Amino acid sequence: MQLKLTPVIEGTANLLPASKSISNRALIINALAGNHSELHNLSDANDTQLMLRLINSPEKTIDVEDAGTTMRFLTAFFAVNNQNKILTGTSRMKERPIGLLVDALRSLGASIDYLENDGYPPLEIKEFSTQKTNTLNIRGDVSSQYISALMMVSPALPQGLTLNLEGKVGSRPYIEMTASIMKHFGATCELLSDKVIIPHQEYHPATYTVESDWSAASYWFALAALAKKANIVLPRLSLQSLQGDSVIVSIMEKLGVHAVMKNDLLHLSQQRSENEISWDFTHCPDLGQTVAVVCAAKGVRGNFTGLESLRIKETDRIAALQNELRKIGADLIEHDSAHWTLVPSTMLPQIASFATYKDHRMAMAFAPLATRMTVEIDKPEVVKKSYPNYWNDLKTCGISID
Repeated sequence: MQLKLTPVIEGTANLLPASKSISNRALIINALAGNHSELHNLSDANDTQLMLRLINSPEKTIDVEDAGTTMRFLTAFFAVNNQNKILTGTSRMKERPIGLLVDALRSLGASIDYLENDGYPPLEIKEFSTQKTNTLNIRGDVSSQYISALMMVSPALPQGLTLNLEGKVGSRPYIEMTASIMKHFGATCELLSDKVIIPHQEYHPATYTVESDWSAASYWFALAALAKKANIVLPRLSLQSLQGDSVIVSIMEKLGVHAVMKNDLLHLSQQRSENEISWDFTHCPDLGQTVAVVCAAKGVRGNFTGLESLRIKETDRIAALQNELRKIGADLIEHDSAHWTLVPSTMLPQIASFATYKDHRMAMAFAPLATRMTVEIDKPEVVKKSYPNYWNDLKTCGISID
């Protein structure tokens, strides 16, 4: 796919998707509440459509494809509900660790076997006998999805569950999101700095409307930051969002984007950009690629921390970023396991072709470069994972796509 140079971006992202993070949590909790809730504006992202199809599937083998959240949430859901299931996925999914969650579920009383490599899918959930403990210690620095998965099923455990969070807790806004959605469906959850306390209780069916996805919105902020001229309107977003990625407003304020809410629509316009920024992505790692590309193209030096979890996403996003940024004369230098420097480009090429590594965020993060150069995206269909209408939305705002 080729995106032709389009310096001016104007229009409304009419099809901005609903949050898949919120949607997937709502679907798990709704199932635990008996599937009697009214859920509105569920995401059309492939991850959510998979969850919708698989959560009540009578099949023994559950193929989550490349959906990491779906794998983790369903592993906990099926285990606690004593369902005999085999969970599998793509070759990349079989390389993504799940050992911490399986160890936790085994400690609680679940019988789970690995079918290929210890610590990784595919796995078979056999049964859940009796609850063996009501307290677990779990690392907070690997994936908040493990913690959220355990939180959501905790009310169904006869003794409830207390989670002691060890060490640095990453992506904390996602844990807070989980607690908030649980509360909406009637479950009490005490969230402390290093502990989550959830008693045994029942969820209650409820009506719930999912807000638009701030991760998807971040690519429109990138377009506004890079375009010669931009006037962009984004619908169904809340500045008081549950989503940690709403912090993109603050990040892009430094990179030349002013965001203001008017009549329930978020308007993006341009302002002066800083020459160097520092940011900790611990609680918003999915924004790392977007911000790196913007800095690279705008000549802004970046000092980044909190990108560690990018190693275990759909691809090794650190390595992928380094490979693709070098094509435009930029680089992401890793000083140690916690600190990176984004060295920006001094002159962009007229055209470059970018690999996507079967990663939706690689495709969407590099596409905004079309405001400054001609961009070729390999395997553009990967965006179906989270934003199926991304390319159509870009067309409606003026970008010419072949």
